[in-house]
Amino acid sequence: MLGPAPGPPAAHVPYAGESSVPGAAGHKFDVPVDGPAKHTNDPYVTGTSVLGIKYKDGVLIAADTLASYGSTIRYKSIERLHKVNDHTLLGASGEISDYQYISNLLEELATDDFNHDDGLQLNPKEIYAYLTRVLYNRRNKFDPLWNSLVIGGVKNGKSFLGVVGMIGAAYEDDHVATGFGNHLARPIFRSEHRPDMTEDEGVALLEKCLRVLYYRDKQSINKVQVAKVTEKGIEISRPYALASEWSYQAFVDPTKGAEGSW
Repeated sequence: MLGPAPGPPAAHVPYAGESSVPGAAGHKFDVPVDGPAKHTNDPYVTGTSVLGIKYKDGVLIAADTLASYGSTIRYKSIERLHKVNDHTLLGASGEISDYQYISNLLEELATDDFNHDDGLQLNPKEIYAYLTRVLYNRRNKFDPLWNSLVIGGVKNGKSFLGVVGMIGAAYEDDHVATGFGNHLARPIFRSEHRPDMTEDEGVALLEKCLRVLYYRDKQSINKVQVAKVTEKGIEISRPYALASEWSYQAFVDPTKGAEGSW
């Protein structure tokens, strides 16, 4: 038994690269007209370690000002410390464009707080919780924001310091680090950090760790910023250069004693 007569063919939706002119020669690509997915598969312009410690009056966060294009030391004056509001500071390593996107999200939050005109602002732990959700949400969409973030702040006499990774993994501690700082700075923090450190002692400790990173991390430079968060507010230093010393024997003759060296 024959079925019903076939109806008119369904309208064909052209694909990118295929001509929409009847009879014209064209090639089909497996890409819709609205374009390919725009997920970031690899970070291009990146910043390296961010360090943070608590001290007796609040929180100190430090980072260098380099943004590397791949392995090239490309942009040397990129500030990676961002004031969120009067109580909270953000430091970011990883993809710079994603950091700029996160900064815009936080600006919207701060503007929303201001528009309520009730004198209230989100506290550091609330900003931290918000960012864990944002990064975890993007990770679940397989379109992560390629950043590790340090969030520090002081409100109502309580200091807060935490880290959020690119897949939403997060932790709080008295001292934190991202990138190479996890391997090179945190061992120094464990042996020398004290919660009752003065500001001068805390800055000296951060500079010591930043100098070690400059020696050992090829994507860092000695131009740095240090920011402090206290009950009085936030201060971010102007970029300045750390003194370095290259006369150590390990730098002069790095292969000395190595098997097969000449």
